[in-house]
Amino acid sequence: MCGICGILHRDPQRPVEPELLQRLNATIAHRGPDSDGFFFQANLGMAMRRLAIIDLSGGAQPIFNEDGSIAIVFNGEIYNFQQLRAELLAFGHRFATSSDTEVLVHAYEQWGDAMLPRLNGMFAFAIWDGPRRRLLIARDRMGEKPLYWHYSAHGLVWGSEAKVLLATPWIERRLDPLALHHYLTLQYTPDPLTIYAGIQQLPAAHKLVVEADSAPRVECWWQLNFEPKWQLSEGEAIEQARTLLNAAVERQLVSEVPLGAFLSGGIDSSIIVALMAERTSTPVRTFSIGFAERHFSETHFARQVAERYATEHHEFIFRPADLVRVIEGVAAAVDEPFADPAALPLYELAHQTRRHVTVALSGDGGDETLAGYRRYILDGWLRPYGLLPALLTQRLVPAFTDRLPEPWWLPEDRNPITGLKRLGQFSATTPKASLVRWGSYFSHSEKLELYQEELRTQLAHGDSADLVAATYDRARARSLLDRTLAADHATYLAGDLLPKTDRTTMAASLEARAPFLDAEWVEWTARLPARFKVRGGRGKWLLTAAFGDKLPPAIAARGKQGFGVPVSSWLRHELRDWAAERLFSGNLDAWLRPASVRAIFDEHCSGRVNHGKKLWALVMLAVWSEMQG
Repeated sequence: MCGICGILHRDPQRPVEPELLQRLNATIAHRGPDSDGFFFQANLGMAMRRLAIIDLSGGAQPIFNEDGSIAIVFNGEIYNFQQLRAELLAFGHRFATSSDTEVLVHAYEQWGDAMLPRLNGMFAFAIWDGPRRRLLIARDRMGEKPLYWHYSAHGLVWGSEAKVLLATPWIERRLDPLALHHYLTLQYTPDPLTIYAGIQQLPAAHKLVVEADSAPRVECWWQLNFEPKWQLSEGEAIEQARTLLNAAVERQLVSEVPLGAFLSGGIDSSIIVALMAERTSTPVRTFSIGFAERHFSETHFARQVAERYATEHHEFIFRPADLVRVIEGVAAAVDEPFADPAALPLYELAHQTRRHVTVALSGDGGDETLAGYRRYILDGWLRPYGLLPALLTQRLVPAFTDRLPEPWWLPEDRNPITGLKRLGQFSATTPKASLVRWGSYFSHSEKLELYQEELRTQLAHGDSADLVAATYDRARARSLLDRTLAADHATYLAGDLLPKTDRTTMAASLEARAPFLDAEWVEWTARLPARFKVRGGRGKWLLTAAFGDKLPPAIAARGKQGFGVPVSSWLRHELRDWAAERLFSGNLDAWLRPASVRAIFDEHCSGRVNHGKKLWALVMLAVWSEMQG
């Protein structure tokens, strides 16, 4: 696990300054505290920071092929590297190390870019093919490892985090209004955009190629396919699920450093811990975090799993006294406005976990691969409601539900009033954008009311729901459920959940792995018929059917509970004065109308309306703006 960066000047006679590359590389030292490495050739400079996990003594980067003509800097893990190594040895390749990084160099020699679909892992890497003067930069299928880039008259600059590019002297910090617009609805900036005009994210499963100093070319190298459907009996599906997930966990246990697991007490992380416990001779080290607010804490469920498998369990409580420190830490780690409140406890959990282990497995991806969210079911149930007259669904029903008092002390996914208040947005939003229907922060009309006049005019016709709908339309799928899952893979998972895990864990120099995002598991589950995913009003049917016997009864019987965070309460109490100082300091005035921001804040603090999610998005935008100087 590492961080990478590099510069390729447009002028083939202009060498990269070592001091500049060293400065860029230093910005991501937290991603790789163990060592660094540099490579310079002509107008190219590549660098990396290493967090040593595999081949501790011999895996230093950059790594080369036999004659030194091809070089790589690599961030991630290739879980099937031993299988690929055996194939490459049979082709006559010679290895100098035992690392997965060197496998990539020889795989490129053997197969070129066709190597990418052969890789099962999480990765972002840059390969320099010296004889061809060709640069290949690529990201993994799901987007677990990040890659930012900028191209200008100076050339190409890239790095694992935006802070690399922001440290480059010729790159300006200019806000992209469209990215801000999407952030306020989605809680993150969707690729290929970033909040910074001119800085882009390389999307998941994409590659960036520069050949002979030409302009960069971005191409998709993989897309998840939901068709044709497997023809399986229940018994066959259960057996194959057990085989594939067991294999995924087995692959991700490869490590030469201490390894553990995040244990939330939900079904996904509990199954991962159970499968780990069956494969290790020593107790699994497990790590959980909860809240003093009992409605939000799941630690008692995590404890049941820890007791069943006799894990070496560590439990932490996230307290309001830690809030400001953690908020600022998250903002610095992400580099952009990021409004998923779950980043706060995860940031703290990662730092506590790193005191004990270097690698932690997680349950990320379980909901997206086997339809775990309630909205997958509600989308189907409420289709007739969405066909009713707009006068009823978008005016009369919202007028009634808006009057209902909302119990702000409950997590939103267990709050029936919150669900009822979503009905207006449900009917007003395209069915192609389930995430916006049920999980958005600001609707399109609410954003326009919030903006200053110039921004309102500029963004009047750019509905964020259309962005999600476009991924729905591109899906290699037929049903509403499968297309929605495909859209969630490309937007919510790749844009929110995985960056949240990557930035918060790497800020603590901790590697997070996700067996549910194993390439074989993801591709297999996509082609499962809907009856194996959603049944009896619940998602993840197959997961419970295949692994329910490994769980304590209370865990197996649980419905989906998101990682709720009590920000609504904090913004009314512990964070009220601090949030007001951020919101009304003038940092947001260039984009947002102060009176509109004040109205949201006052309504929330009065208890009349729960604007917790909206207010949190504005607060994190203000914190980011403040950090820009």
